[in-house]
Amino acid sequence: MAPAPPPHSKLSTHTVTNQVPAWSDLDLLMRDPPLRDALARWGTESGTTDVQAFGLAIGTHASRVAAREAHDHPPRLHTHDPMGHRIDALAFHPSWHRFYGLARQHGLHSRPWEGERAGHVHHAAMEYLLTQVEPGVCCPLTMTYAGAPVLQKHAVSEADWFRGLIHRGYQPELGRPSEKAALSLGMAMTEKQGGSDVRANTTRAIPDDPSQTDEGAWFRLTGHKWFCSAPQSDGVLTLAYRDEGLTCFLVPRVLDSGERNVFRIQRLKDKLGNRSNASSEIEYDGTLAQQIGEPGRGVRTILEMVHHTRLDCTVAATGLMRAAVDRALHHARHRHAFGARLVEQPLMKNVLADLCLEAEASMWLAFRMAHAYDASAHSAEERLFSRLGVAITKYWTNKRCVPLVGEAMECLGGAGYVEDHGMALLFREAPLNGIWEGSGNVICLDVLRTLHRTPEAGTALLDMLEAHRGADPRLDTAISRAQREVTRPPGPLHARRLVEHLALTLAATLLIAHAPSHVADAWIRTRLGRDWGQAFGTLPEDLTIDLLLERAGGSV
Repeated sequence: MAPAPPPHSKLSTHTVTNQVPAWSDLDLLMRDPPLRDALARWGTESGTTDVQAFGLAIGTHASRVAAREAHDHPPRLHTHDPMGHRIDALAFHPSWHRFYGLARQHGLHSRPWEGERAGHVHHAAMEYLLTQVEPGVCCPLTMTYAGAPVLQKHAVSEADWFRGLIHRGYQPELGRPSEKAALSLGMAMTEKQGGSDVRANTTRAIPDDPSQTDEGAWFRLTGHKWFCSAPQSDGVLTLAYRDEGLTCFLVPRVLDSGERNVFRIQRLKDKLGNRSNASSEIEYDGTLAQQIGEPGRGVRTILEMVHHTRLDCTVAATGLMRAAVDRALHHARHRHAFGARLVEQPLMKNVLADLCLEAEASMWLAFRMAHAYDASAHSAEERLFSRLGVAITKYWTNKRCVPLVGEAMECLGGAGYVEDHGMALLFREAPLNGIWEGSGNVICLDVLRTLHRTPEAGTALLDMLEAHRGADPRLDTAISRAQREVTRPPGPLHARRLVEHLALTLAATLLIAHAPSHVADAWIRTRLGRDWGQAFGTLPEDLTIDLLLERAGGSV
């Protein structure tokens, strides 16, 4: 005979205790003291007001729900319409359109090109905040932002592409570029046999009219592109070979006749990170394209776009770090274990403070570069510094992003490993920006190439470091080493060591100049003085850890 059931208990088996409260609506700028300091240093009052408004708009509970919806319902590829016509169209969830349209409305993609002072700094601040909520829309916004100056310089089409790209409206439907007020841009450079080695491309360009081969002339492209970013855009900048060499072209999705251009989206990539955005493989088969720039100088022409996408890769990495630290702090400040809040447990406190220190240093690196982009318009030194500095900072911030997000996830324990808390998406997304627009090796070799070909760029960097000599003996030693290695760059085998050292030293000078003294001291002592372990949570015992946690802000 089966045993009798236990007597009914009046106590609920699902009483929820010791759980972290959900975030409500957030003011993403006001909860981030380091970001506020960076904007106070390099932004403007009106621009900062706009950044705060954007942060309030995307920091709502409803926005976080919408971001989750955009990832739960990824874009779908429709190669044909119901009648069998080839259309190569993408369908996005309404939540994705909401974020993309909101970002354009606030000028995330356009501020640097509208004549606004500190336009790149304000652009970077919005990108930094958006990455924390919905990173999937950042790529197409970056493509449009970065491609605008290329098409401003090379106005070859009947359509005013530059004016359309910086328009703050959003018209997702494809149409004649000359009839649309708001345009968007993608990029397709790499091919499956070459990857980063774009000179191994095989896509060919043949003049549509052999008598017209100058800039602005129409060519027909044939080839396959392994990665096309933002294929839903009105146009794509791409590379193809003509007889004179690799050349840049603009491929419109819709021709002035109203016909769809041949732009075959073969498949959408099943990526590791965000699911809301579309990356694709495409094929050109007699595809019409306008030549941009000089024949055989395609890499140089499109490098201006790459120069700006690299800034966004740096900013996005720091945004992911900030989001991870924010979640870890929120959890630790409300969760109890072993008789105390997690944030009061000594070892957890050390881990969190170390993460805060790393995230702040990376943020200053990114925003210093955004300021350099703004200052490049009137300063040759800043222009040289931006060329070298963006490679250094892109490399280092992305090398720190993956381990930082992983450690922050561990602060949440098992809760961090499931999708509900958002940390899992941040972890999947963390490697992205280190791979795009030049992986680590490509970036470090680019630094060496710049030092050899443009030594004035190295001089500009050294001048900025030298301005802080005397602030700390450990920093002085690091500056002296940087001077030796920049003056006589090492071979490729040691390129990563060089770039790492330059990034650590540059970050130290920025923290001395702009952050509280306890933050700068902690960085110099651990990262330059090597009073530190090989994992986060190994800060020296006598550092002011409580001040580092307080400095990070966030919810209390």
